[in-house]
Amino acid sequence: MRGLEPAATEQEIYAAALQYVRKVGGLSGLSSATKPAVDKAVAAVAAATTELLAELPDRRVPPATEPPLRRLAREPQ
Repeated sequence: MRGLEPAATEQEIYAAALQYVRKVGGLSGLSSATKPAVDKAVAAVAAATTELLAELPDRRVPPATEPPLRRLAREPQ
């Protein structure tokens, strides 16, 4: 996500945080029992990611691939 032009959006950061939390938590879906914990963790990971991206220096070379949400936006509907 670092070095994207334009910069990573809140939606892209949230999607990456959700993917991370689901993978670490071993969750394939959300239930009423897991949703509160997942929501809290996603918010924390997204905030940490936003802070990290803001504090890292610019990349000299842009990333080699586009994030999934940008690929989906370009695909015909």
